[in-house]
Amino acid sequence: MTMSIGADPVALAQALVRCPSVTPDEGGALALLARELGAAGFAVHRPLFSEPGTPDVENLYARFGTKSPVFVIAGHTDVVPPGDVARWGRDPFSGDIVDGILHGRGACDMKGGLAAMTAAAIQFVRDNPDFPGSIVLLVTGDEEGPAVNGTVKLLEWAHARGERFDHCLLGEPTNPERLGDMIKIGRRGSLTCRLTVSGKQGHVAYPEQTTNPIRAMVKLLAAVDAAPLDAGTAFFGPSTLEITTVDVGNPSSNVVPNQARATMNVRFNDGWTPETLEAELRRRFASVSVAGTYVAEFAKTNAVSFVTEPGPFVDMVSEAVQAETGLTPKLSTTGGTSDARFIKSYCPVVEFGTVGKTMHQVNESVATADIEGVCRITRRVLGAYFGRQ
Repeated sequence: MTMSIGADPVALAQALVRCPSVTPDEGGALALLARELGAAGFAVHRPLFSEPGTPDVENLYARFGTKSPVFVIAGHTDVVPPGDVARWGRDPFSGDIVDGILHGRGACDMKGGLAAMTAAAIQFVRDNPDFPGSIVLLVTGDEEGPAVNGTVKLLEWAHARGERFDHCLLGEPTNPERLGDMIKIGRRGSLTCRLTVSGKQGHVAYPEQTTNPIRAMVKLLAAVDAAPLDAGTAFFGPSTLEITTVDVGNPSSNVVPNQARATMNVRFNDGWTPETLEAELRRRFASVSVAGTYVAEFAKTNAVSFVTEPGPFVDMVSEAVQAETGLTPKLSTTGGTSDARFIKSYCPVVEFGTVGKTMHQVNESVATADIEGVCRITRRVLGAYFGRQ
């Protein structure tokens, strides 16, 4: 008989890291959580979602209790590929613990944090079976991938069943250096534009017979990058535009090319929506006169900016962090996107997890003391939330 490890955050994290759950493969990680949560009395569901052109993805929904308020713990078990395994000091899915460090892909992003919060929930319901409310776990296998068949559909599925949520804690690795450094209260949005300029190919010695698309591309990129998009907002820094590729693909030095392509990405604050930002970039493109023709294509995005403004819930999490670490966490909206962008449409959400210094890197790792710390912090938040301190 397998011994239950659900209430032990380090043992659970180690077992999760040993599951090769590279997106979209479940790898045994969700089955492990389902077993441990089920044994602790949670009602567990494993919905599978599909979408044409994307891989099927397994997800997990677990609930303890039937009453309000409903506190949600969210996370993901999928991880990015390990890359060249020969560059790792040990097997990426070994889950080795050496000198208080758990090694392996996903240890920091975000199996360590998810295990810590899961263990805290199991401990809490074990010690407070009659607490006045419910605890829900929303866990996806599609955060590191297309994010199409994961949390967004899991939330829709739960809502269609009549589930309603009050607050959510998401266990992404938010701390830059030390546990207690930072809580994420919002995220920037992300918008990608692909710009294609077409000209007329020909011999460089006869420029009058050609239209060089590179000249037009240079002017268009200069126009879009000429001035800051904004100066920031109350909870966000300025939006940033980065040109990530400029491609011509011309192998010959004596041929004017026919086409030039560029890609840019904007990480935008809550002063913009994808629609208003697209309109502004198109306005900037149109402000310059260029030879040739161009097409600006904006990728569909589900990454919009949002903020959970400071208030009682944010204060509760901050106070729990301070009580366990002695640090006053910075309230931040920096970094990339997360599944919080979906959760915010259903309830207020904040993020707190382990230290994120090695996420997605070779030899990813996390301190076991930090896993235990996140567990204690989550347990403290649950106690404060349900009046069981």
